[in-house]
Amino acid sequence: MNFSLMQEITPLLLKAAWLTITLSILSFILGITVSVVLTWARLSRLRVFRWLARAYVSVIRGTPFLVQLLIFYFATPGIRDLDPFEAGVIAIGINIGAYMSEAIRGAIIAVDKGQNEASRALGFSRFQTMRYVVLPQAAPLMIRSFGVLSVIMIKSSSIVSAIGLLELTYRSQQLLGTTNSPLEVFGIAAVLYMTMIYGVMRCVDWLYKRSTRYAQ
Repeated sequence: MNFSLMQEITPLLLKAAWLTITLSILSFILGITVSVVLTWARLSRLRVFRWLARAYVSVIRGTPFLVQLLIFYFATPGIRDLDPFEAGVIAIGINIGAYMSEAIRGAIIAVDKGQNEASRALGFSRFQTMRYVVLPQAAPLMIRSFGVLSVIMIKSSSIVSAIGLLELTYRSQQLLGTTNSPLEVFGIAAVLYMTMIYGVMRCVDWLYKRSTRYAQ
């Protein structure tokens, strides 16, 4: 194992890893926004909103992420030219948002309906019931699901290398071509991915413990 080479390429891979982190954070924010809108639509009393949300989720979950990424990157120049980073954020955010919406909806549905009925009987509005009764109980389930989806999202970010974004996987492929040292290059890349995922899971564990600290 060439340790001097590893020392030389580590800063380059760290820079690429930071781009991966930035990509994942922005995609997560977009995904949360999309998921909230979808969840509201799925729980709406208007049938058309429920149908549109179900159709959206079905299309996103029924097509490969790579196809969605290529559509956003190559099929949108007539609307607006997207660079690889923008296309990656939008594609990942829209994709993960569909899965997050199902996680949110599932957590909300898992709350006992009696809680909802009791709060409405006490005079709470539908919004107040959701905010003060349902969501606090559904939050722990959402946190676990979001943690799993965040890990999947970080791993999926490597697919964005297909459109030339210089994130960790693409940078590793470039260095492999110049160094011809797959063990050193991809070994460091694997450690960096594992570090990112470990950090996410630690945050998830902390948030879960905070959300359940008063549970009996």
